[in-house]
Amino acid sequence: MYIHERDNWTAFRWDASELTAILETVSLKQGRLYGRLASLGFDSKLKAMAENLTSDIVYSSEIEGISLNVDEVRSSIARELGIENVRYPAPSHYVDSVVAAMLNALDHYNRLLTKDKLCAWQAAFFPSGFSEGSHIEIGRYRTNEEHIVSGMFGRERVHYIAPSPDRVEKEMERFIEWFNSEENVSFVIRSAVAHLWFVSIHPFEDGNGRLARILSDMMLARSDKSEYRFYNISSQINRDKKRYYEILEETQRGDGDITKWILWYASTLSKALDEAETIVSTILNKSIFWQRAASMALSQRQTDIINMFLDGYEAKISSKTWAALAKCSKDTAIRDIQDLVAKNILAEDIPGAKRPSYSIVYNPEDISALFSDIGVEQENGTNYLVATYRGATTVREQIRKLDADRFLRGDLPLPHILAKYFAHLIPKN
Repeated sequence: MYIHERDNWTAFRWDASELTAILETVSLKQGRLYGRLASLGFDSKLKAMAENLTSDIVYSSEIEGISLNVDEVRSSIARELGIENVRYPAPSHYVDSVVAAMLNALDHYNRLLTKDKLCAWQAAFFPSGFSEGSHIEIGRYRTNEEHIVSGMFGRERVHYIAPSPDRVEKEMERFIEWFNSEENVSFVIRSAVAHLWFVSIHPFEDGNGRLARILSDMMLARSDKSEYRFYNISSQINRDKKRYYEILEETQRGDGDITKWILWYASTLSKALDEAETIVSTILNKSIFWQRAASMALSQRQTDIINMFLDGYEAKISSKTWAALAKCSKDTAIRDIQDLVAKNILAEDIPGAKRPSYSIVYNPEDISALFSDIGVEQENGTNYLVATYRGATTVREQIRKLDADRFLRGDLPLPHILAKYFAHLIPKN
């Protein structure tokens, strides 16, 4: 029996005592993130939001097996937000449509949800009227049965059968009424419920997963009381799609107790907030770097490559990597790097190494003395740099696997990794 086949099936219930700890953790991380965002100027906030929206749109589509060009998505978002954009290619009409749907939803996060809005957003996902080469119903609720299946033809496995088409209109009226109502319930819980409820109705022939995640974001925006979105759950779901579908199927075959679903959802949201903090820190660190380097004469090529690494390009800075990224000769790359070393923009990781690598100098001073108990921790496959700052405050930043491995091997000196991930603390000294 599927959940929607039960009487009064949307009277979801959960064990509040099992959720207290994770909800407190999420609330703490939300507060910490917005506290850090207060240090950003308006332009930097827009850039942080653009990075988040790019991630949200790309990964939400990828969950459904749809690959979008990341640079086209960035380009479309940059244009919509008024961010100067000369680096990325012009987006396709399809990408523009998807981006417009997301931004429209966030712009109207505090307005009443309506059937017309949902239909318009769904239609925006399929401007041609086709999905995977097949004509689909767009801009209206489905009129066909909807079975969620996997496996080869003749050996399909049915994961879920949605309510019959004749029920969809009534079910959606109830959902929209609930979505627009006010409840004395955590917005994280309401976001999780909105996601589950919507995908369980499956009101459209296609696009339901992406719409569910948009509605989740809208509910979280109401919690934050802001149309600016700096975190999303889609990237984390995409990393663990198998478990996402497993817990969804388990809940949809359950008895209406959705405690496990909310626990999973809130835990996934907690990871998303960690990722958002890393993005904000990267932007802060980048801002700090360019404040120091603003007066230095750099070529456009040097500026472009440095910005790539400041934005988190996953590679060691070496003459070989530089030449490949800049599409220049190795000799030119060496000259570029030597010039930046002379200007104290780059520093050798291990002086005199046979194959030298370099790190960006965020601050010429060695800040190692400000930190103690420094180490790398791993949680659910993610690496974190952990330290005690000024003997009192524990700081923790998500770091790239390459940096974690190099640091643990001794290839990335302590001052370099501290400056890279904790540069935002330097101005407070």
